[in-house]
Order: sequence, then structure tokens, then C-alpha cells
Amino acid sequence: MASNGNKSTPGPSPAGRKNRGIVIGAVVLVAALVLGVLSAFATGGGSSDDTPAVTVETPGEGSADPNADTYAQLAELARRDKDDKLAMGRADAPVVLIEYADFKCPFCGKFARDTEPELVKRYVDKGVLRIEWRNLVVFGEDSAQAAYASWAAGQQGRFWQFHEVAFSEEDNMKKGYSKERLDAIAKKAGVKDMDRFHTDMESYAAKQSVEKDQEEAYGIGATSTPSFLVNGKPIAGAQPTEVFAEAIEAAAKQAETEGSDK
Repeated sequence: MASNGNKSTPGPSPAGRKNRGIVIGAVVLVAALVLGVLSAFATGGGSSDDTPAVTVETPGEGSADPNADTYAQLAELARRDKDDKLAMGRADAPVVLIEYADFKCPFCGKFARDTEPELVKRYVDKGVLRIEWRNLVVFGEDSAQAAYASWAAGQQGRFWQFHEVAFSEEDNMKKGYSKERLDAIAKKAGVKDMDRFHTDMESYAAKQSVEKDQEEAYGIGATSTPSFLVNGKPIAGAQPTEVFAEAIEAAAKQAETEGSDK
């Protein structure tokens, strides 16, 4: 299993986190223990046939899940903002998959190419699932520039097109994200106003958005990519499609049960 051997971009300073940090709550801070597996296995983790899926075990029938309160708190990280340019699917979908990812991460690319389109077809298009992207920069300044560019593309309604083009090739680690390449990706993704794209990419708002996403990830102990939450339950790495399908269907069933009990 590959690991994240690259030096990460330094995160926000302690003072910055204190002043601008996300208020997660004491229970969610405990989740760092639960989600520590994400940092250990997520980057490059669990995507090969001989590597077991890294998920949190579901208790047997009739047993209480000791992590239920933590998962409930983590589920509240879903923003469900209908105007979120970096999300797809109904804002009121019963299941939200939060993806913490880096555009330079090869396993994020694997998920984007091999798994995400099938999840969109099976669940997003049917109103069951919402996918919310979080920029988690772990591969340095090059990745940060790609994150800013993705946000800028989103301001013109082309985030997911940018995402698709950026991940359409398997060698982003080698190619990197020069200004010229980011421009080429944006144009291919259908970004019309390149002057606005450049302005948005270099704006404080872009940097603020990426910093907010990183603070959220650090707050739950997710420091490697890709890392996921499915209604608050973690999945680490570019797992096979059926691992995500099982988690989504279980979450949808739980949401339906909880809804009928109200």
C-alpha cells in the first residue's frame, strides 16, 4: 500500500485555526481516534484487490453502535447548501458523501474515474445521494493552485467539468499543475471567462474556501487523501465501488427508518 511520503503544504497556523476554525464540538474531536485510520491508510490505500477495505464495522443486529453519537456529529459537517458550487445532488438527499481530496492524488483520480461516475448514476441521479467536495491539499503548492483553480471554475458553474478533465489522465503527479495546464483544463472544462477565472483563482475567497476545507479535515483527523464520510461514517482510500454502494444503501435505509420514527 502506498503512503503519503510527500511533504504536505503547511496547514493553517494554530492562531488561525483558533480565530477561524470550525466549531466541531467535543464529541467530534474524539472522532480523531476513530478516524485515525484515515491518515494511516487513506492516501493510496485500499484500492488494490489484495488490500482489505478500510471501513468502520457495523454492529450486529440489535446491538448498539458505540460510535453512533460521533457519526451523528460528523454527519453535521454536510453543508447541504443548494448554492454550493462544489457539490452535486439534491441538498435534501438522505445521504451525503463528503470527499476530502487532492487533485494531484493518484488515488483520488482512480476514485473519480472508476467509482464516482457509477455512484452518480446509481444514487445521485435518483436523488438518494449528494456528493460534497472538500479541497484537502497534501501534495504541496502545485496542489494548492489546482484547488484554487477548481474553486474558480466553480464560480462559473464548471467545477465538476474541471474535476472530470483534471482527473481524466493518470499521471497528474508527474505532470503537475502549471498555470498553462490549469488554463488548458479550465478551457476544456468549458470555463468561458478566463479573465474572471484568473481573478477568482487568485482571490482571497478562493484561499479562504480551501483553508476552510482543510481546517474541517484536520479537525476530524483526516490528513490523507482520499478520505470520505458517508452520513458521518468514514471510508478510507479509493475503495471498490461496492464498498461505497453498501455504505450508501445502509445510510439511506437508516435515514428512512429514522424518518418514519418521527
